[in-house]
Amino acid sequence: MKKRRNKFRRRVVLILCIALLTLLFVRSEWMSHWLYPVKYREDIVISANNYKLEPHLVAAIIRVETNYKTGVVSKKGAIGVMQLMPDTAKWIIERGGFTNVTLESISNRADVGIEIGAWYLNSLYNQFDGNMYTTIAAYNAGPGTVNRWLKGGTWDGQLDTIDQVPYGETRHYIQRVIYYYNKYKDLYPDLLVDTGAE
Repeated sequence: MKKRRNKFRRRVVLILCIALLTLLFVRSEWMSHWLYPVKYREDIVISANNYKLEPHLVAAIIRVETNYKTGVVSKKGAIGVMQLMPDTAKWIIERGGFTNVTLESISNRADVGIEIGAWYLNSLYNQFDGNMYTTIAAYNAGPGTVNRWLKGGTWDGQLDTIDQVPYGETRHYIQRVIYYYNKYKDLYPDLLVDTGAE
């Protein structure tokens, strides 16, 4: 009797597992959206629109930096959902003419952190002539460092030569951001920026 009950339980568990796997396979889009969410979607689109950036890139950087968590402070002291160093954040506030923005608001409010981070990302994007890979590298390693690599011939700023990036952390960072960028473009094609073109 006990053996029959155990056999029955195993069969029920097996059937439930098969049903769950079938459901996940059939609803793989749902599963993908669950695994790769885009939080603060409206804030990302608005900030991307303000600075003519691709929202998929902004979302990918947020995913890699903090996985959408506010109040995170890195070991090096970076703050906000887009993890800016406090000195960089102060420079952005001053250069961008942001009033009523504090380090505390950058750290604890996703909308403020995204706006400030998008401003900085746009600044880097312009500095590196629209090259997404050098922009991402500069976001991680700093623009001065990336300029030295480019001028010294260490790296040509292309994805297919990323193995030439001397910092392993930056090399890995670029790869992760590009991974999420491509994943978000596939999963959220409607996450678009309005360029104002008619």
